[in-house]
Amino acid sequence: MTDAKNRIDETVKANDVVLYMKGTKEMPQCGFSSRVAGVLNYMGVDYADVNVLADEEIRTGIKEYSDWPTIPQLYVKGEFVGGCDIVTEMTLSGELDTLFADNGVTFDKDAADKIREANA
Repeated sequence: MTDAKNRIDETVKANDVVLYMKGTKEMPQCGFSSRVAGVLNYMGVDYADVNVLADEEIRTGIKEYSDWPTIPQLYVKGEFVGGCDIVTEMTLSGELDTLFADNGVTFDKDAADKIREANA
């Protein structure tokens, strides 16, 4: 494994929830990253954010690591979940709630319900 893949692997395994994104959870730098970070922030999920714009090796490496061509990328308990569209669909269907609950990830169920109500 390359150095970047090793660092990604360590980060993904050391944190229950990780979001590889453009920017940070406090200051996303693209709309797709902003949407996923916004969902996680609103739902009160404790997650590690990795700014791919700060490290070109990570930016390229994360795409190879997941075999997924786009950023953001969400990982839960070491498993790749998906990008913006998948996370959005899972949020609206309630699948993200189930994924978090099944993996012992704390989140605000009322906030998740409010997201769904606002998008109904």
